[in-house]
Amino acid sequence: MASNNLSKTQDITKENLAHQLHTEGNAFSRYRQKVLGNNKGYFSLLQFELSQLLFANLGGGLGYLLRRFSLSSLFQACGKGVILGKGVVLRTPANISLGARVAIDDHTLLDGGTGKACKMVIGDNVIVSKGCVLQTKTGPLAIGNECDIGAHCVLTSAGGIHLAANVLIAGNCYIGGARYNMDSTEIPIMKQGIYSRGPVTIAEGTWIGASVTIIDGVTIGKGCVVGAGALVTKDIPDFSIAMGSPAKVIKIREMA
Repeated sequence: MASNNLSKTQDITKENLAHQLHTEGNAFSRYRQKVLGNNKGYFSLLQFELSQLLFANLGGGLGYLLRRFSLSSLFQACGKGVILGKGVVLRTPANISLGARVAIDDHTLLDGGTGKACKMVIGDNVIVSKGCVLQTKTGPLAIGNECDIGAHCVLTSAGGIHLAANVLIAGNCYIGGARYNMDSTEIPIMKQGIYSRGPVTIAEGTWIGASVTIIDGVTIGKGCVVGAGALVTKDIPDFSIAMGSPAKVIKIREMA
């Protein structure tokens, strides 16, 4: 059985977004920093801008081909056969590695973040469906080979998110995030800082049902089934079927 680590917390330093967007340097430099980070120069920004202007919403196979051709060099790594759908939004792609035959569907956000721990690694044969948000806000995000992420899911990594191979996630799920400190009644909660109770880990072959929420610090074991609409606040052992809010184990799958 996975150990429950919800008692452990880690303070997180998070840059104020309004400060990034409006007060650091000139507007052009702020835009380049937010889109590409510090690792790419103005030629890369021009390359990105032309791709967005000309190919971002181009339909058909030609659109897929031209987006891959124009954007692949901006990633830390980009494997063969990658598909980038229409309206895909990229932030700091130099912190993102895509394996072979990754398919990113239309209107998905891939945000590699700007912090020291920010790194997104997506393995081979992964499908990320329409309208998903994948963010490495302050921690790493790793998606194993042959995972399938349903439409409109949000994976936002503060303390880390790690999906093993062959994880199936249905649509409209929320995974990760962090928590605001709220001890003071004199300071607005949004200004009291955030903390995480650790990474979210989902082991191989697990199926997460539609509209499930999995909070930070949770480990879900191998071959589990989490029922639709569940709120997972505690660790779930291998081969469990769990459901409810908060999620509780109702059955252990029989192993062949």
